[in-house]
Amino acid sequence: MTELLIIPLFRKTEAKMIEDIATEISNMLNLSAPSSDLDDLVGMESQMARMRPLLQLDSDEVRKMGIWGPPGIGKTTIARSLFNRHSQDFQLSVFIDNIKTKYAIPACSDDYSVKLYLQKQLMSQLTNETFVNISHLGVVKDRLKDKKVLVVLDDADHLVQLEAMAKETSWFGPGSRVIITTQDQRVLKASGINHIHEVNLPSHDEALQMFCMYAFDQSYPKDGFEELACEVMSLVGKLPLGLKVMGSYFRGMSEHYWIEALPRLKTHLDRDGEIARILKFSYDVLNDEDKRLFLHIACFFSGEPVDMVESCLEECFEDVRQGLRVLCEKSLISIEYRDIGMKKLLVQLGRQIMRKESVSEPGKHTFLNDASDIGEVLSDDKASNSNVIGINLEQNEEITSCTSERAFQRLSNLQFLRIHGYGINPLSMNYISRKLKVLICPTFPMSCFPSRFNPEFLVVLRMENSNLEKLWKDIKPLKNLKLMDLSYSFRLKELPDLSTATNLHVLNLTYCSSLVKLPSSIGNAINLRELDLNFCSSLVDLPSSMRNLRKLSNLGLMECSKLEVILDNISLESLENLDLSGCSLLKSNHESSINIQELDPWIGRISNICVLYLMGMKNLVSIPPLPDSILLIDASNCESLERLDWSFRNLCNHLYFPNCFKLNQEARDFIIQSSRYATFPGREVPQCFTYKSYGSFVTVKLNQMPLGKSTKFKACILCADGNEDQLKYLENTSLCCAITSGGNVFIAFNERVIGVMPGHLYTFVVEVETEEVTSTELLFDFDLLNSNSKTCEIKGCGVLQLLEVPLLSFGDDDEDFEPADKEI
Repeated sequence: MTELLIIPLFRKTEAKMIEDIATEISNMLNLSAPSSDLDDLVGMESQMARMRPLLQLDSDEVRKMGIWGPPGIGKTTIARSLFNRHSQDFQLSVFIDNIKTKYAIPACSDDYSVKLYLQKQLMSQLTNETFVNISHLGVVKDRLKDKKVLVVLDDADHLVQLEAMAKETSWFGPGSRVIITTQDQRVLKASGINHIHEVNLPSHDEALQMFCMYAFDQSYPKDGFEELACEVMSLVGKLPLGLKVMGSYFRGMSEHYWIEALPRLKTHLDRDGEIARILKFSYDVLNDEDKRLFLHIACFFSGEPVDMVESCLEECFEDVRQGLRVLCEKSLISIEYRDIGMKKLLVQLGRQIMRKESVSEPGKHTFLNDASDIGEVLSDDKASNSNVIGINLEQNEEITSCTSERAFQRLSNLQFLRIHGYGINPLSMNYISRKLKVLICPTFPMSCFPSRFNPEFLVVLRMENSNLEKLWKDIKPLKNLKLMDLSYSFRLKELPDLSTATNLHVLNLTYCSSLVKLPSSIGNAINLRELDLNFCSSLVDLPSSMRNLRKLSNLGLMECSKLEVILDNISLESLENLDLSGCSLLKSNHESSINIQELDPWIGRISNICVLYLMGMKNLVSIPPLPDSILLIDASNCESLERLDWSFRNLCNHLYFPNCFKLNQEARDFIIQSSRYATFPGREVPQCFTYKSYGSFVTVKLNQMPLGKSTKFKACILCADGNEDQLKYLENTSLCCAITSGGNVFIAFNERVIGVMPGHLYTFVVEVETEEVTSTELLFDFDLLNSNSKTCEIKGCGVLQLLEVPLLSFGDDDEDFEPADKEI
């Protein structure tokens, strides 16, 4: 049974919160070996074998390759498996999935702007940099021409996407590969791609195995089900998506149920057209409540966060969470990274079902997704369209018929509105239903909402890249609002009065570079969890009312270069994630503004803080005591930093101090002893490592005391110096530690790591299972993979065995250890 992870909206126990943040950090830093989950899928080896001649991975030629086939045949799965197998062989790699939906092209954009926008998305993901400046279309080539990269563009449907992200092979370094999946071969041909892998239907045996994996959790039918499985297969055909949906439908059912269901299935498939009839059978057996939820997701909520869907639909359904669980178990949706996913064919099925409600009268539909239907309804100034609750005008879609300022006046029950396309008169917001719960309108062209706009029932307001200077003049009722996203609204000068926004959870103001201050009424947003002010470069002050935000867990102040952080004005008790990177000023109520040299001890009072970013604070000399809840500290490029005046009872997961060349010896020793993973400058392996050597391998003598189930070691590698241009993280680097014991070789550590840099030390914990140890000597052999050998040379290495003591723990489930300072 597929498990459905649904996290209640912003409710976590402390333990769960720490676990979630640890997981998110691990995902963010890619601290895991490439996944092999897809390697064992039926038929995958044959697909990989067929692609090898097209890929030519041993060649230094830069090559583009297409993966082409109809919807539901497994193009994305094949591309993901290829990526997981080979991404470690490239300096940089990125998998941009569902490109046509996730990276919607902003409305009213010219071709050049569209390409800049898409290049920004590519570079941001490829380099793991959240904010990337793409000032011209030559930036990709300038930054990647000497890099060996792997780029996968999944589900491309427009030539402009390929021209923006991978137009010329000369943009990339020798050995690079660009993979594009699409159902439209013309996109590949127009881009000059001649190496095309056509995905065909699986063989009968492979199809049967696929079906059985979903129906029985094994590759063959259970005893007594052989004929039944073959009969279902003969009806369903061999399309992988259909096999998955039907196998999931029959999973766990008794033989008697199979026998009863087969006649219904046969009748159903005889009635409709090919794949749609297979998928619709799973829809038809849902109860009415789950059918409605399926249609809501297909028509509007696919790709949206679970939390948002639950909040918006909680009054429309008896139990949204249970409904989502049912749809997930039936393979009709998936939950990935807390977002709801639905395959394209299922989205199309849902929208077709919705449109068939009344083909001749779109105004009687519940949701409108077709641009012609939307235009017809908005242009009809006579009919009452009270059935319509949702409109979704997708990117590149345009309403050609005239829409008046009163276009929405007749849609009295409209609740969900997403506008990515063209042609809707923005003044029509004056007459929009007061029942509206979701408004998503990127690149909104007006400087202010029309005066009669009523947000009383809004739950989600997303206006990224808008021209807004302010939202509205008067105080508006905002008691239902939970998310407000105005990011990249460069002209925004002021926020509205938030006195009534008592249920606001997320406020995203990233890159609102004209915003000078926050309203004092923000203190009324007592349920605010996330406040993102990153790159608000004109912001000079935080209001004292922010001390009322006692549930604020994430606060981003990155590159708020004019901000005077008033320490007494921030509620500290609930902060979990704090970003002060690039901040240069500090002020308490009793002091004048000064360049930050020491963080105020107030930071130690943030008892729940897990993640602290201090990057680029160039005048910072010391860091005061911090609470034991810390999981990650990134003080990259704090070039004046000398002292760390703190200690931990438990190990910190990640301590990153790249380019902090002034760190004193006490600070360096502390970093080694107090972290699982750490980076800091160094020219030799520290003395505390009992066994050390030049080069990439070292022999360790085990102590004579009895070993437990496993033995832990602290390991260290020293990367050779690089030039100034190389003093940054080596991207997409995997670190491998192989251990030889009594002639047997096993891998003790093989992870994708971040933080490895030329001229720096990288320390980490290695755990060795005792049953693999057959001698009292262990040979540790370290290797850095996937990057240029000149920048990844290991100059030296060291290992020390960790002894059990009651003071320093490796976590709740581990024994307690401390590093030895003498030979064991």
